[in-house]
Amino acid sequence: MLLTEIDHVAIAVLDLDKAVSFYETAFGATVTHREAVENDGVEEALLKVADSYVQLTTATRDDSPIAKFLAKRGEGIHHVGYRVDDCAAALDAMVAAGATPIDAEPRPGSRGTTVAFIHPKGAFGTLIELVQE
Repeated sequence: MLLTEIDHVAIAVLDLDKAVSFYETAFGATVTHREAVENDGVEEALLKVADSYVQLTTATRDDSPIAKFLAKRGEGIHHVGYRVDDCAAALDAMVAAGATPIDAEPRPGSRGTTVAFIHPKGAFGTLIELVQE
């Protein structure tokens, strides 16, 4: 089994501070990590839930994937991040099973992780992020 657990569920939001405030008020959640990922044009806030996260993410520039998602679909669930021990092996296994990769090879992600994305068209309509800590 290449998947070890759910790393995060990513929710695209228009106003990151407002979304964080909502989760703090509604659930008593606190931000455990916040980071701008310039290469992806996003800013994220991670809220710890057991051993996983809710990732609230917003665009920092108009050409980012999150900006395009928000313009087309509005706020909502963007992707599911699956934790793996070996991102390259998991990516190879998914491609061998017929998945369509967005990333040809794993790359640096937030909080020092290694990540690779799988296109929803090759994964039953769900954008998947493979996350190696």
